[in-house]
Amino acid sequence: MNYATWPIRVGAYIVDVLPALVLSGIGYAVAGPSSDDPSVGPLYYVFALLSLAYTIYNRWYLGGQGQSLGKKALGIRLVKEQTGQPLGFGGAFVRDLAHIVDAIICYIGFLFPLWDAKRQTLADKITGSLVVK
Repeated sequence: MNYATWPIRVGAYIVDVLPALVLSGIGYAVAGPSSDDPSVGPLYYVFALLSLAYTIYNRWYLGGQGQSLGKKALGIRLVKEQTGQPLGFGGAFVRDLAHIVDAIICYIGFLFPLWDAKRQTLADKITGSLVVK
């Protein structure tokens, strides 16, 4: 199997999270906690919900089908290690939750693809997923 390299995975992640960060940033800039106008407060939550909706759609729905927008742009897929089929919505969600393990050990888990034979993060190992070309 042709496993995705670490730089390609990082690029796909950046493409995936950039729109959510932009939406959150706009909401914070327009109506963040420092705003003196109480009428713009709800706008902050609208942008936060838009960011969450984008993440749910892109990372969990599309990612669960095999390709988030970032993975599609860089020509890689997220699949189950055992079957080679897409993880599904729940699997993609659990994989994102499992990234907490990657982060909790000083983010070392995210670097595992640099030396792992199957180029898996700890979250990939936990959920039995692979990122392939």
